[in-house]
Amino acid sequence: MKKVLIIEKQLSSRELLLELLKGKKLQLFTVEDGMAALNLLKKRSFDLILSDLKGIKVLDRSQRRPLSTPIVHLKSGGDPLLKDIAHVLEKPLNPQGVSALLLNLLQRRLKKMHVVAESPAMKAILRQVEQIAKSHSNVFICGESGTGKEVIAGLIHEGSRRSGHPFIRVNCAALPDTLIESEFFGHEKGAFTGALQKKAGRFERADKGTLLLDEVSEIPAALQAKLLRVVQEQEFERVGGTGPIHVDVRLVSTSNRLMNEAIKSKEFRADLYYRLNVIPIFLPPLRERKEDILPLARHFVQVVCARNQIALKTLSKKAEQKLLAYPWPGNIRELRNCIEHGVVMDYSETLEEEHFLIESDQSAPDALLSLKDLEKEHILKVLEVLGGNRTQAAKVLGISVRTLRNKLNTY
Repeated sequence: MKKVLIIEKQLSSRELLLELLKGKKLQLFTVEDGMAALNLLKKRSFDLILSDLKGIKVLDRSQRRPLSTPIVHLKSGGDPLLKDIAHVLEKPLNPQGVSALLLNLLQRRLKKMHVVAESPAMKAILRQVEQIAKSHSNVFICGESGTGKEVIAGLIHEGSRRSGHPFIRVNCAALPDTLIESEFFGHEKGAFTGALQKKAGRFERADKGTLLLDEVSEIPAALQAKLLRVVQEQEFERVGGTGPIHVDVRLVSTSNRLMNEAIKSKEFRADLYYRLNVIPIFLPPLRERKEDILPLARHFVQVVCARNQIALKTLSKKAEQKLLAYPWPGNIRELRNCIEHGVVMDYSETLEEEHFLIESDQSAPDALLSLKDLEKEHILKVLEVLGGNRTQAAKVLGISVRTLRNKLNTY
């Protein structure tokens, strides 16, 4: 049964909402203010929260606002517009449409993925993603393992006109060489030993939608030529098939390798890379966007607490300092695992520094670098990943080619 929390000072508004929602197979909880709501959030999670302005502010100040739960703002006339709000209901509440709206928020699966981004670098990337999603061009996402490449790929699909069609993922590094062609293109019955029935491949299943080629640099060389034809012609043949199959697929590829090195060593075809890398995105490691560490940590605390039905915890100041001092070689994935361990293994309401199994003296190697040196290191790394292409590097960095050229002359 879905659980709904109503935070509303006005008795008349609370009673109206209860009347509209009763008999809808919902478990309803009502409180007058944010402090009472915090006590409830310590004990249980909710599928939907309706709150007046003061209630939302209390949740935000206490850092206990459940980011994964949609919030409806019960807005009075002079209230400001708030960010990260699923919907706004103006007071006095109009019964017509209110019930349908709330049920829709509860029943539909919110398609928009929540991405925590406070650093200028990630905010710039998310702005790029909004524009990139509107096109049909192929996208290549580079970055270290755990930086969120698959999440960005999902955002591109969800923001595109293909969002109503399949989003198919394939981990190229996890597929055996003997099966990867069949996984990509499918096979006919009897095409090889064990092919007991016809099977559609990933390209066929992704028709009209998006195909994510995760760790595309791990595709065997023998298959790269066949993949190039599919990328160019949007057609292929099943293993054991005789006729071409036409598809309309957008490709989003990812890699944690430096692709120019893979091309120089002949491990990856340059012509295939250029076809896949129409629009490049470079995701910086977590150590280069420290502004995201604590917002991500708080988000993961909320997610893990809700999933394990644990009272919502908070981070102590010393715990936050320890998280900020660590270089996070495993990036966001490592941070999430660290937070999950701390939440699940400890029973206190506040997470302290000793609850995280990381060595705080392993501070980031660039911790003593100046801002200018950090910028230089990041720009040169982006250029290296993109094979020295200054035009593409400028797009990834969110600056003009002229500005990039001036910075390189300075360096």
